[in-house]
Amino acid sequence: MNIKENLILAKKSRLRQAWLTAYDYPTARLLDDSGIDLILVGDSLGMVVLGQKDTIDVTLDEIIHHLKAVRRGVKHAPVAADLPFHTYETPDQALASARRLVESGADAVKLEGPLPDQVALLVLNGIEVIGHLGMLPQNVRDEGGYHRKGKTEAEATALIAAALELQNAGCCALVLEIVEEALAGQISRQLDIPTIGIGSGSQCDGQILVTPDLLGLQPWFRPAFVKSKTDLATPFQAAIKEFIRETKTGY
Repeated sequence: MNIKENLILAKKSRLRQAWLTAYDYPTARLLDDSGIDLILVGDSLGMVVLGQKDTIDVTLDEIIHHLKAVRRGVKHAPVAADLPFHTYETPDQALASARRLVESGADAVKLEGPLPDQVALLVLNGIEVIGHLGMLPQNVRDEGGYHRKGKTEAEATALIAAALELQNAGCCALVLEIVEEALAGQISRQLDIPTIGIGSGSQCDGQILVTPDLLGLQPWFRPAFVKSKTDLATPFQAAIKEFIRETKTGY
């Protein structure tokens, strides 16, 4: 059974999906051992690993570098990887980029936006594709920030149409980012494939978060929609400070 069949079966069985990101071997191994449903090597690595202001400057080579590390740590969960900005502008370019990710260990790829032609070509070539609608991080500079989607009737209608189009093109799941909760629920009910929300409320078929946000590892940046489950930054720094103190005082 492939990823799409598993995801559709999970949705039919009302088994909600829990997805998280990873960018390195130890995180991937811990997530996999914890029973996570899918691990995404996201272009969010630009912000949470490389110190960039957004995801736009992440390259395909950088995704591949981190994907290979994650792949070494995973035995059970599917591993998906983002197609970075400007690597899937045409169907042929999308296929070439996606093939590189698959060759590097990805079980699926994710792309942003209503691009059914790209999705259809990838699926035709045996590549599993996760769609992504709503707020598109790769458009953040053009939009001047992160904004909730689906507030107007016209925008909601367009999102529903795009979701159905991506499903028909062959997507195995659809990420909905910062979409109005009622609309996210409406889309979820209309699709056979699962919707995976991020900042889109509880009516989606699952949730995905950036792992450092979930664990409170970066207190300088916490998205408003994320409720951190712990605060690992504080004990992390406490351990470092204790090491510094012991070293400088000679224990």
